[in-house]
Amino acid sequence: MLAIGFRHKRPVVIGFCAIVLGAILAAIILPAEYQTTTKFLVEHQRLDPVVSPDKDPGVMKADVPEEELNSEVELLQDGDVMRQVVVASGLQNRRTFWSYFVPRGTEQKRIAKAVEKLRKDLQVAVVHKSDLISVTYTCSDPQLALKVLKALDEIYLEKNQLVHHPPGEFQFFQQQTEAYKQNLAQAEDELKQFSKEDGGVSPLLARDITLQKLADFTATLQQVYADIASTEQRIQALQQQSGMTPERLTTQMRAVDDAQVLQGLKTTLMTLELKRTELLTKYQPTYPLVTEVDRQLAETKAQITSEEAKPVRDETTDRNPTYAWINEEMAKAKSDLSGLQARAAAVRATVAQYQTKAHDLDQKNLVQQDLLRKVKTEEENYLLYQRKREDARMTDALDRTRILNVSVAEEPSLPAVPTNSPWTVVLLGTVLAMSVSVGTALTLEYTDASFRTPSEVMSELNIPVLAAVPTKMNGHSNGNGNGNGNGNGTTELNLQPKASA
Repeated sequence: MLAIGFRHKRPVVIGFCAIVLGAILAAIILPAEYQTTTKFLVEHQRLDPVVSPDKDPGVMKADVPEEELNSEVELLQDGDVMRQVVVASGLQNRRTFWSYFVPRGTEQKRIAKAVEKLRKDLQVAVVHKSDLISVTYTCSDPQLALKVLKALDEIYLEKNQLVHHPPGEFQFFQQQTEAYKQNLAQAEDELKQFSKEDGGVSPLLARDITLQKLADFTATLQQVYADIASTEQRIQALQQQSGMTPERLTTQMRAVDDAQVLQGLKTTLMTLELKRTELLTKYQPTYPLVTEVDRQLAETKAQITSEEAKPVRDETTDRNPTYAWINEEMAKAKSDLSGLQARAAAVRATVAQYQTKAHDLDQKNLVQQDLLRKVKTEEENYLLYQRKREDARMTDALDRTRILNVSVAEEPSLPAVPTNSPWTVVLLGTVLAMSVSVGTALTLEYTDASFRTPSEVMSELNIPVLAAVPTKMNGHSNGNGNGNGNGNGTTELNLQPKASA
């Protein structure tokens, strides 16, 4: 390595001195850099209600997830936050070396450039295995560095509050609460008006009572139909029995002659005999008058004989009690049938009336249930938004007192010691100069294609060396720049390049 250095000492010395002088010049020219740091703690010290129509918004976990920390880091580097920090700290008006030679441009352009430079100079990172976010800013002016981080703290907290707790939340829930309160009052008025229409009786209770009565009257109607059928069957049976039962019954019967007729016939017979006797005294038996009387006597005797052969039958009859009972029962059954038919008609009308009433009450019950559900829904919404309004009011109160889930864990302080020491720059320049010098020597040695010693010729070409012409003596060059010495005061050989050896 020393031989290589001595062979290429000129470029090595020039490169080393140039870099060291550049480092010294940089240490003199470059301004001191001051670095200040602030830290933010992200925690769930405050449980914010979720803006949703749910009754139970859920419980926020105590641990801070990595996604939330990354979100806060991105929020810190938000363009709006950077722009406000630039304007608050006046970074857009800061002049640099090049600003004296290049036009500065408009205000918006200067702010945009200052935002980009600030985003590059800020180092935002999450502290490993913690809920802390570290923000570091480096600047040549310690007062400006402190001012920038203080402005960042204030603007970031305002931005965090604005993002996580948008304004107008309390007013929104206040309006919704009043609206649902009016809706609840209107629904209650509708329910009261509906209840007054039925005299304050619940349609459901009235419907149940009506259905119970309807069931009773339906059962009664079925019983009446059964009684009608039974009565009609009984009338038919009575009619059949009435046709087979005699209306009257013989209670006494006797056979006697007709005394009055016989007495009359016998009187006539006696008269005819007296008349015949009288005629016989005057006339012959063959006389027509006597013959006529004989004929009458024969007829009268024949009639008497006939009457005596046919006695008069005397029968006594009376009303049949069975027939009378059947007629009475039939009349009673017909009367009962008429009554049952009239009752069935009345019960049918009553059943129809109760069916209509039950249907109407069922419809009214549906209307009442809708009104009750409406009242319940409006009441739940009113209570929900009332609770949300109180949560929003508490959130606004916490925002006014700056009680947030993000807090400044470490305030930025005024840096007193610069981070870039000039001795450090010189030391780094020296190390860089040494590295570059060694690299330059090795590169030149590697790219040099000439043989320097007979041993190199023998090792590379594997041929014996017969003679060598010295080009360096005691470490001094002969002026052609192609020879190299071994540094030990002896004479070495300078051969042709390997390609022509």
